[in-house]
Amino acid sequence: MEEELQVHPSYGSRNLAKALHIGRDQARRVMRKYGIKPYRRRRIKKWRKPKHSHTFPNLLLAARPSYEDHVWATDFTELIFHGSKVYISTIIDLFTRKTAGLHVGVRKGAALTIQTLANALMHKPPPNILHSDNGKEYEAQSYVNMLNQFGINISRSRPACPWENGYQESFYGKFKLDLGDPNRFKTLGGLVAEIYRVIWHYNNTRIHSALNMPPAIFANQQASKKTTLGVVELLS
Repeated sequence: MEEELQVHPSYGSRNLAKALHIGRDQARRVMRKYGIKPYRRRRIKKWRKPKHSHTFPNLLLAARPSYEDHVWATDFTELIFHGSKVYISTIIDLFTRKTAGLHVGVRKGAALTIQTLANALMHKPPPNILHSDNGKEYEAQSYVNMLNQFGINISRSRPACPWENGYQESFYGKFKLDLGDPNRFKTLGGLVAEIYRVIWHYNNTRIHSALNMPPAIFANQQASKKTTLGVVELLS
């Protein structure tokens, strides 16, 4: 029987009984006794292109961030904290590289992205453009309605093109290095406090390689230049 299965590993009890000229019940008993099972090829699931309820172009392909609150980008990442998932959602100003919005939650969904946007709009004017990927959290009608309500132009990465939101991908890579192991904290509150501390230092003290200074200092310099130019124009 074993020799026959080596030649035809996919044989079940029916074909095995025929090949050995024995009854099928006898073939089943022997296979059951010795734990012999026919080889079964795993079924390969076909990848299907996800369907998106909304279709928005990638405005970043044509728009270059040229002032604060011109273009924002948003995304979220997850941490494993003592076996449970914690989600960190952020909005980055692509001109100053400052983190403009932040929310930490234990569930994904529209609530995560909406609260992140609400956090940013509490102390910042609406941007001209907000870019994200095509995740369902950003396709939720309640989230799209909020963007429309504030007159924000919606920009999306093309499907299967995560590099089109590379600003956020790069940010999370540096953020997780600075944060370190989440499990060193005993409580979720301790972890959340550290997340906010790391984000504050990212904005205010950490030198950004593209700016050669922390984002907050760069933003202040740009604001001072704008004020100076405004005064010069009034005096001229």
